[in-house]
Amino acid sequence: MIELPGGIRIGLIDDPDDAEDATFTLSEAATDDRRVVTVASIADTLELLRQRCERRPQTAAVCDDVLRSADPDASTFSGVITESLAYSTLQSGAEFARWLDERGPATVPQLPDPVRAHRDGNTLHVRFNRPQRHNAFSTDARAALLEALEVARLDPSVDEVVLAGNGQSFCSGGDLAEFGSFADPAAAHLARTRYSPALVLDELTARLGRRCRAHVHGQVLGSGLEMACFCGWVSCDPDAKLGLPELELGLVPGAGGTVSITRRIGRWRTAYLVLSGRTIDPTTALSWGLVDEIVSVAAPA
Repeated sequence: MIELPGGIRIGLIDDPDDAEDATFTLSEAATDDRRVVTVASIADTLELLRQRCERRPQTAAVCDDVLRSADPDASTFSGVITESLAYSTLQSGAEFARWLDERGPATVPQLPDPVRAHRDGNTLHVRFNRPQRHNAFSTDARAALLEALEVARLDPSVDEVVLAGNGQSFCSGGDLAEFGSFADPAAAHLARTRYSPALVLDELTARLGRRCRAHVHGQVLGSGLEMACFCGWVSCDPDAKLGLPELELGLVPGAGGTVSITRRIGRWRTAYLVLSGRTIDPTTALSWGLVDEIVSVAAPA
């Protein structure tokens, strides 16, 4: 077992008995063990992880804490609350503040109709519609998404929901230009948890099962991946790139991903995605259970 900054413990394939307790275990051989991540080079991956954890040790530690506390069988609400409280803690921390300083001032572009929805019979189609920014998720997009999903939540005649994205990507995660606009982390926590697409998508999936579907393509990152994974079925384009880039910002996933992604692939591989910052291809995502099928996904421009 190797310990990295932030208390992150990385197991190696020669100590399989440690795999359960490790943050995750690395191997250069293919495996179906969800506690183990197959990489091309253990040495190169360890060096990448060391550098990233040295740069964001507090964020790495909080990520590990949240994922270890996650119970896949517990309610989605309790998991979302735990995640959001951790996220707000990091919003008040030095590592996020440093990222904001490095980014500098930013202005969120106001784009019309950030989400578009239409009903075809009993099917509700919902599409992210900020293609100029790879559908980066913004506060106005969240409000529009919740408004669209409310139709399906309140109308029992809607028996299918399809979530997709216009343009080159499904959703590239939170709009970085908007990060830091909430000066009060407590208010940000209340906004995330009282107006949570994650909770609504989870409720719809409980009712509709595989008929609550996501079609993902292009960049499927951060909050985009987190929300898609709450759906009962995820179709993935062969050219998609999937990942969780939040660590570099000094943050953990904040759109429910510590619940939705952990349920699909376990806490170990979820931790790997966050701590490494690496994206994975659809074939890997399918083998892990992060997506349910690989199929070409047509997306209007």
